[in-house]
Amino acid sequence: MNNNDENNNPSTPEQTANWGNTATVVPNNAKHKVHYLTIIGQIEGHNVLPPQTKTTKYEFVIPQLITVAEDSEIEGLMVILNTVGGDVEAGLAIAEMISNIDKPSVSLVLGGGHSIGVPLAVSAKKSFIVPSATMTLHPIRMSGTMIGASQTYEYFNKVEQQVVSFVERNSQMSGDKFRELMTASGNIANDLGTILFGEEAVNAKLIDSVGGVTEAIDYLYSEIEKDQNTSNS
Repeated sequence: MNNNDENNNPSTPEQTANWGNTATVVPNNAKHKVHYLTIIGQIEGHNVLPPQTKTTKYEFVIPQLITVAEDSEIEGLMVILNTVGGDVEAGLAIAEMISNIDKPSVSLVLGGGHSIGVPLAVSAKKSFIVPSATMTLHPIRMSGTMIGASQTYEYFNKVEQQVVSFVERNSQMSGDKFRELMTASGNIANDLGTILFGEEAVNAKLIDSVGGVTEAIDYLYSEIEKDQNTSNS
């Protein structure tokens, strides 16, 4: 593939502006054509967050993931995470889409993968975390006016179960262990849950490997080339 080909390279002013506005980068002269998606700040779902809040808008991310799945020239996906959580349904929807893409994918946790950022971190085929990054596990919480009824509790429990099931399917951590860490006391001030730093997250079998950008890209390129060799044989 010739990445310098004018038709293959998303470098027109309009395309460049689009990548920038959606926190996406496709390098011009890389060895393989990889879609780099950054998920930062809070995942913004159905409600618009204040302008001073750094957000990742799910209505921007979902069309990008469809493009990754459908564009035959995009060979792989790298998701770069530094998120404090956010809308549970939106975050889980993005994670489900990433896990379902039938192309090599890798995630890299740089600053943090909090709350719904945990499913996002494990949604790729392989996950990496830098030593200083953290994974924050805690029960599902919602703010605002809520109906104080048993049905509300049941809804919370069902949503939480979806998160637990997703993490169990897409990581080496069992659902029971994940729930144990989510509801642990004494690890987070004034709260329930657990903070795992880089190597701790790997030892707990939540994240696959400790590593940075170089390790994540090397893995992704290796998987892309395996796919190419399989296709050519």
